[in-house]
Amino acid sequence: MPASRKAFTSGALPVVVSLVLLGFGAALPARAATEGSEAVENSSLDASLFYQLLLGEIELREGQAGTAYQLMIDAARRTKDEQVFRRATEIALQARAGEQALAATQAWRQTLPESGDALRYQIQILVALNRVADVEEPLSQLLRRTARPSLPAVIEALPRFLSRGSDHAATAALIERVLKPYADAADTKASTLVANGRAWLAANDTAKALAFAQRASEADPASESVAFLALDLLPGAADAEAIVKRQLEARPASPNVRLLYVRTLATSQRLPEAAAEVAVLTKSDPQLAPPWLTLGALELEMKRPKEATEALRTYVRLVEGGAAVNFGTPAAPVAHGDDDDDTPPNASTALTQAFLLLAQAAELQNDYAGAERWLARVDNPQRALEVQSRRASLLARQGKMKEARELIRRVPEQSPGDARAKLLAETELLRENKMYAEAEKVMAEANKRFPDDTDLLYEQAMLNEKLDRVDEMERLLRRVIALKADHQHAYNALGYSLADRKIRLNEARDLIKKAMELSPGEPSITDSMGWVEYRLGNRDEAIRWLREAYQARPDPEIAAHLGEVLWSAGRAEEARRVFRDARSRDAQNDVLRETLARLRVDL
Repeated sequence: MPASRKAFTSGALPVVVSLVLLGFGAALPARAATEGSEAVENSSLDASLFYQLLLGEIELREGQAGTAYQLMIDAARRTKDEQVFRRATEIALQARAGEQALAATQAWRQTLPESGDALRYQIQILVALNRVADVEEPLSQLLRRTARPSLPAVIEALPRFLSRGSDHAATAALIERVLKPYADAADTKASTLVANGRAWLAANDTAKALAFAQRASEADPASESVAFLALDLLPGAADAEAIVKRQLEARPASPNVRLLYVRTLATSQRLPEAAAEVAVLTKSDPQLAPPWLTLGALELEMKRPKEATEALRTYVRLVEGGAAVNFGTPAAPVAHGDDDDDTPPNASTALTQAFLLLAQAAELQNDYAGAERWLARVDNPQRALEVQSRRASLLARQGKMKEARELIRRVPEQSPGDARAKLLAETELLRENKMYAEAEKVMAEANKRFPDDTDLLYEQAMLNEKLDRVDEMERLLRRVIALKADHQHAYNALGYSLADRKIRLNEARDLIKKAMELSPGEPSITDSMGWVEYRLGNRDEAIRWLREAYQARPDPEIAAHLGEVLWSAGRAEEARRVFRDARSRDAQNDVLRETLARLRVDL
């Protein structure tokens, strides 16, 4: 059979079927009308037009997108059929011909002025082409045509709908202009303010975003959308927290808002406050499963394994009894150590996480047999490395480091990524047990197998820092910067390490400034800036930066720095308050303990 003939029969037949299903197949005989039924309206599609559509699809399959587009747009104008216009637009988009796709939507709108799809396609194409100024007219039309009950949801979706453009400030200004007619109406005021806030947040103008969030909260204190915007502003904009609290007071039964607030508090190391918020949910509705998992993870993070076990057992009982594992959208935050992913878990993955946490809680109580029983319940091949890593940790606690390392190494590898993950897991095991030299050797081997991997290079650099190999640490960090010029953690780590050792302080400050430019408001970088100012003798400036860092993230290491600077400035009682607060969060933190011992602070 000739190849061309074979291509037609095997490839074009699905196209014909598709055309029929799309409504272009009225060349088939119409069904006879029966008594009591409505008459069937035949399509205007004739044999000639059908052939033109079919030819267009064949040209597209043969790689002749330009010819296919011309055939399809001509057919669309002749038929005035919305689906043919859509197909012409999609052909142009598939061929990455943005201007032709835009021309198709313009013809579509001229031919079918009432088409909502034509407006939506045109807006998205204009945004993709970065022609933000041209979006205003079709977007205004789209909003005017939207049914009033649906308008608030459409308005709130605009920032995401227009997010593909590169000039986010211009997009935010556009959204403000387009939404002016809806800014004062009772049913759209809060939604308009939220949309404006999200648009300016995307443009990195936190001050404007916060102002809109505050006005939206005044318009509708109980709105979850307003609270979600405020949560996205945290921890950088501290004033946004009042908006979240106001919403929770107005509507206490908002589990999604409360759990996302808990995630924010936990990220900022405000663990007791986070646990208190979760407790509100566990008391108000004890049969709700997700808060128990979150509470268990928080208790474990606060080194309270007994309380963690109780909460996690409750979670397992509820889920195994059929309780839902999430609230829907957005997903509830789950356990510590999970990827920062908003994908709602299913029952299997959620239970796996609970079993792993229960194993960790048992391990902290030296109940190694109990930990193994929980690990044995994990039936998820994708978590095999995590399970074996926990088993390795159990062995290491019993002084069996050789066996522990071998356990990780024996995990099967399905891809190069698995090999990389195993090397990282072994390194973490050694780091946890303060075997920094051995961990550095593993990372050195990892960097031979996976050259120019910035994450692995960074890990090796930090291990060299632990070993006080400053020159090697600097060489590796500068390699990271050379490979990835926007790696803020590399700049910050190098600057902090120099400052901590009281060497090249001006250079250290410049490095930290660069990190701050790349990631404004990041508490660990703000902490570094405070520390280098302290080393330079600028105590007041150091205290200002360190207070800002500690307010954003009450981390014990930041507290150790702030407390030391306050202590050196003669503000002993204030320093003690900071040290006490940090010790209540994590009494075992190495930096905090070293600082208290060195300064001989009596708490």
